[in-house]
Amino acid sequence: MSSNMVRITGMNSGLDTEAIIGAYTSKAQKKVQDAKNAKTKNTWTQDAWKSLNSKIYSFYSGTLAKDRMSGAYAKIKSTTSNSCLSVISGSGAAKGVQTAKIISTASAGYLTGSEINVGSDKDNLMTALDIREGSQIKFKDGEGKETTIQIGGSSSDSDTKVVSTMGELVDALKGCGVNANYDAGNKRIFLSAKSTGEGNDFSITDGGQGALKKLGLLTKEEGGKAVKVKASSAQLELNGVTFKSDTNSFSINGSTYTVSGVPSNPDEKITITTDTDYDGIYDVVKDMIKEYNDLMNEMTKLYNADSAKGYEPLSDDQKEQMSEKEIEAWENKIKDSLLRNDSNLYDVMNVMTTTSIKGFEVNGKTMYLSDFGIATMSYFEAEKDERNALHIDGNPDDTNTASKEDKLKAMIAQDPEAVMSFFSQLSGDMYKGMYEKMGSSSLSSIYKVYNDKQLKTEATEWDKKIIELEDKVTAMEDKYYAKFATMEKLLSSIDSKNSAISGMFGG
Repeated sequence: MSSNMVRITGMNSGLDTEAIIGAYTSKAQKKVQDAKNAKTKNTWTQDAWKSLNSKIYSFYSGTLAKDRMSGAYAKIKSTTSNSCLSVISGSGAAKGVQTAKIISTASAGYLTGSEINVGSDKDNLMTALDIREGSQIKFKDGEGKETTIQIGGSSSDSDTKVVSTMGELVDALKGCGVNANYDAGNKRIFLSAKSTGEGNDFSITDGGQGALKKLGLLTKEEGGKAVKVKASSAQLELNGVTFKSDTNSFSINGSTYTVSGVPSNPDEKITITTDTDYDGIYDVVKDMIKEYNDLMNEMTKLYNADSAKGYEPLSDDQKEQMSEKEIEAWENKIKDSLLRNDSNLYDVMNVMTTTSIKGFEVNGKTMYLSDFGIATMSYFEAEKDERNALHIDGNPDDTNTASKEDKLKAMIAQDPEAVMSFFSQLSGDMYKGMYEKMGSSSLSSIYKVYNDKQLKTEATEWDKKIIELEDKVTAMEDKYYAKFATMEKLLSSIDSKNSAISGMFGG
């Protein structure tokens, strides 16, 4: 801590007072730096654990929580005899064969206006198109909501939009919920619904003053030249029952049916075959093993990290003598070693590895991961930090075992229920073991695998310790500076007397 004492240095003695006092207090200063280093390491350790704990909890609450349920492996897949129809099967879809017929696809409503001679006076619709002031057109959306658009004049009706220019007219139409644009090059107004389906179509009628025709929006059927394409809904006949949708997707009994067009033969009966999704089950296991490996390899690397003996957090003075890269390399050496041989880390790894070698009963027989072609590599074959990783024989993404026979796929094809039973048990057992490790205690909070409470307490204690040690240093410095100040005053007094005596003799 800083001192309010005025400190006088060696003005009369010529001594480097600060250097001398610095030497006297060096041991105390070292204790301060050691305490600061310990606090810094504590902070870095908390950060390292927070990052790792987040990944551990994600594996626990995500993959393991899901894969311990049999539903995670209840994968089914539907294929169709025509690419115009695709099906994503829901979990409750029944296995078997269905027939479908695509009657129509969904389309949006379009209105292409006829050519109008606006000329250069498009900023005034009344004079440009000879529209009587106050003329109105009525816009109705698919839900039946009607909006009145008035050309020029004024209106006391708050629901009536008054416009005078082409730009205002386009904006008013957009405000009605459609895409609107005036193509000056082709001199036409274009309108289209924002969504497909009959329920999202629109219509425009004249208010009785002929404005619709002068705007080029009166259709041929109504005596004008504009072309209106009506919106249509998609229709799918499934097992003899017709379903209708404003989009090209249908949600039927938990499954999603999507049409992309009508077959060249509109009467074609499309076959839909629903069966077990063997690849889907394989991917569930494969993804779980991958996440297990990613986490296990990181923990193994942290646990086996090289010692950082001799490395301490750098002081500000030390940092001034180093480049940013040198500082980063130095600090990373310490950070990488913080969880080396950590007992909490070992416990988590032990839960996972112990579970991975356990046997689980399936149909009266005890089975192991090895029965599915899943195991660790030999000690000498695996990389140092990957000796706990699991490998799936025949996995095309694993260069170590890609060439081996794929037992897992064979087991899934032969008995998917057995695969589901084994891996749901394995995931459930690992989930339970990690839950027990993540329980709350006097040293750790719930869902924490490390002693977060203890680390926070230690951090607070180090803060107090640093203040105490700094106060001691300050007190020591004040004491020494006071002694040197007394000495300087005595020397000053002696010098004054000597000067007086010399003056007497000199006189």
